[in-house]
Amino acid sequence: MERGLGGEVPRPLENYLVVDFSQFLSGPSAALRLADLGARVIKIERPETGDICRHLYTSNVIMNGESSVFHAINRNKESFAADLKNELDREQVRELVRQADVVMHNYRPGVMERLGFDYASVKALNPNVVYGEISGYGPEGPWRDKPGQDLLLQSVSGLTWLSGNADAGPVPMGLSIVDMLAGAHLAQGLLACLVRRSTSGEGGLVQVSMLESAFDFQFETITTFFNDGGQLPERTQHNNAHAYLGAPYGIYQTQNGYLALAMGSIPVLGKLLSCEALLAYPEPAQAFAQRDEIKATLANHLRTDTTEAWLAVLEPADIWCANVLSWDKLMAHEGFKALDMVQDVRMVDGYQYQTTRCPIRLDGELLTSSKGSPKLGQDNEAILQEIANITAFRHGV
Repeated sequence: MERGLGGEVPRPLENYLVVDFSQFLSGPSAALRLADLGARVIKIERPETGDICRHLYTSNVIMNGESSVFHAINRNKESFAADLKNELDREQVRELVRQADVVMHNYRPGVMERLGFDYASVKALNPNVVYGEISGYGPEGPWRDKPGQDLLLQSVSGLTWLSGNADAGPVPMGLSIVDMLAGAHLAQGLLACLVRRSTSGEGGLVQVSMLESAFDFQFETITTFFNDGGQLPERTQHNNAHAYLGAPYGIYQTQNGYLALAMGSIPVLGKLLSCEALLAYPEPAQAFAQRDEIKATLANHLRTDTTEAWLAVLEPADIWCANVLSWDKLMAHEGFKALDMVQDVRMVDGYQYQTTRCPIRLDGELLTSSKGSPKLGQDNEAILQEIANITAFRHGV
């Protein structure tokens, strides 16, 4: 099959074909990264309805008749609509699988076996294929058939007990963080397997679960738990930003906004901020043992002046601190503009929208693409012609 993204900057995955059965967030986020790195990604979707993410809205923002999150995570891909319960459609997809470098999905365990596109079936068609799959809870164990939904994974993995103040109860992150982590881990595993294949010719099976990704995300805090006598983390009563770190670590309200403070010496802060009460904590151990009272004192003091006034004192002294910006203020700042993180993309029907670009630079160049998300089945005609050409070539026609 003809492959490659094209464009001015050579991409390391040009001439690689990814056949992606995944939907919603975790799998498609991995496929998006591969697409940005140059792979041709063909998204297999159900006829009529397509990826569930097209209409499962995460906000009330509808773009070109479909959800905003679908457009964000499925740009730079092709769409092939196929009914995997129909034998003719299955054979067409099998032909794509025969040509693929990577085949991937994020269905629950057992689904791809029933559809005939599990690893064993795909490997029989394409012995050197790199096959990737994301599950919610792994291929084994009592939770294997539970739905792999982000909030549920945050909840069972212990993640919700790290954010928020001590009396706030469990607090989830305001992003589908476990989906994104699992997608990143799958992309890493697929890339590693492609490297191995380039040297040995051997493909392989890459398996990631959202639960394992959530555990890995907490490697720092879980390691502390293991080596702290099994003591559970305790969030601070005030301005918590890390369940283990001592004062002043946190976000504090000022006279006109908020100020973030990372690790730092309490008496040094006391002198710089002219807060004499902080001078009563000269020992580093007090930043942990008495962090609640230190944070409360600091919080009261920081409300007496503006964020800009405090930054003017702290930044020249090389204190780790930052303004707390909302998106509108962030995107108006030269620090954000210098990164050129926003790109305009266009769909085949002319619909244009702004979204983020790939965060990776190669040889000093940005990885951008103007190709927007696909309409459902928009590439069927072209892909079917490619399949026909391959079939004719195979039979010497």
